[in-house]
Amino acid sequence: MTAKQGAPGLDAPRLSDLMPWSVAPLRLGRSWVMGPDPATLRARWQALADAVDPAARTRLFRPSRSRTLHSAVGQLPGQATPTARLVRAAGPCPEPVRVLHGPFDRQWLLPDHRLIDAARPELWRVADEHQLFLVELGHVPQTSGPAVVCSALLPDGRSPAGRPGRIHPLYRRPGGVEPNLAPGLAELLAHRLDRPVRPTDLLAWIAATAAHSPDGAAVPLTADPALWDRGVALGTRLLWLGTWGAYEEGGADRPAGRPRLPGGRRPYVRAALPARGLPEGLGYAPDDEALLLGSGRIAPVPAGAWEFHAGGVRVVEEWFAQRAGAPADGAESAEPGSLAALRPTAWPQEWTSELLELVTVLALLAELAPQAAELTREVVAGPRLGTAELRAAGVLPVPAAAVRPASVLDHREEGPDGQFALL
Repeated sequence: MTAKQGAPGLDAPRLSDLMPWSVAPLRLGRSWVMGPDPATLRARWQALADAVDPAARTRLFRPSRSRTLHSAVGQLPGQATPTARLVRAAGPCPEPVRVLHGPFDRQWLLPDHRLIDAARPELWRVADEHQLFLVELGHVPQTSGPAVVCSALLPDGRSPAGRPGRIHPLYRRPGGVEPNLAPGLAELLAHRLDRPVRPTDLLAWIAATAAHSPDGAAVPLTADPALWDRGVALGTRLLWLGTWGAYEEGGADRPAGRPRLPGGRRPYVRAALPARGLPEGLGYAPDDEALLLGSGRIAPVPAGAWEFHAGGVRVVEEWFAQRAGAPADGAESAEPGSLAALRPTAWPQEWTSELLELVTVLALLAELAPQAAELTREVVAGPRLGTAELRAAGVLPVPAAAVRPASVLDHREEGPDGQFALL
C-alpha cells in the first residue's frame, strides 16, 4: 500500500489471477446517502420522510434508471431496514454504517437498498469481523500512489481521479471461510518457499508488492524464502496501518492497538479551528511542518503525510474537500434545497480527531515507502514464479467457479415488501 509505479517485470501475474473473485465498486446513484458524519445522514433522511407532497419527495430523492420511489428492492444482507416502497412511507432512519470511501476516507452510509443504485449485495453478504477487502485503485499516469489498499470496513471502491478498480474480498464466505485465492496457489507457494502460506500471508505480500500496470495491479511472486518473509512482514504492517489497527493477525513483534507516531512526532492542534463555521481553506507550511485549516493549525505534520497521493489525488486535500469544500461526487451537492446540500455548518471535534489519525497513518505509510521500493527491486532481480509456471502447475487459468461468488444457503434475507427469499 505504499507508492509504487509500473508493472514489476514482464511476467508478473495480475491481482485478478491471484484473487479471482472480485466485485465492481458500489454505484450510489445519489451522493446524499453518504457523508462524513451520521447526524447529517439522519437529517437528510428525516427531510425525505417529512416530504408529504409526492413531487417534493421525488425531487429530494433524485430518481435514476435503477432506483425510484416505486422500486421494489430487498434488504441488504445483514441490515434490518424496511422494504416497503418509499413512495408509501419512509419509516425510521436506517442506522448509518461506517464504510471506506475511496482509498483512505472513512465515511458513513445509509445501508438501505432502496436508496442505492448498485450496492453489491454479494459484498455485504460476506462482510463481517473476519473479512478484509483489497481494493484496486485506478492507474493515473505520472502520479504516485499505491496500486491497492486494504480495508476492514466495506469499501465503496471509489478511485478519485482514476478509473475505478475492483474490490477483492479475502474470503468468499462469512466467518473467514474459503479464501478467495486461485485454487492451488497457496500450495504451490508453500512448496517453492518451503514454509506454510496462509491466506493472510498472501494478502500481506500483495499489499507490499502490488504495482500499477495498464491492465490491473501486477503482483510479482518471489521464489526466495528470505524475500518472502521480508515481504510478508512489511505487508503485515501495511495491513495494520491501512485498517487503522483493525488487522491484528501477525507475529508477536507486530504493533498492538491503533497506529501512533513516536513521542515528539505526534500531531497536535497548536491553534484551535474556528469556533463557528468551517475552515476557509487548507494549506501546508513545510518549514514548520504545519497543516493550516483556516485559522487552525496542526503540527507536526510530516511532509510525507501531506504529499501522500492515492487514486490520483493528494489524500489530505481530498479528505478536507469532502468535509469543508465541495465534495467531488457530482453537481447534486451544489444545488440549494437538495438533500446533499444539508451539511454541517460547523467543524465537529470528531473530524479533528479523525484528521489526526489520518495524518498518523499516512506518515507511517510514507516512512515504509523506501523499504517497499527496495523489496520490489530485489524481487524483480531474483527468482520468481511467473505466469508460465503458474500455468504449468495448473493454477492458471482459474476455474470459472472461482471467479463467481460462492452460494450462501444458511440464512434468509428479506425481499421486496417484506417477502423472504432463501439464498
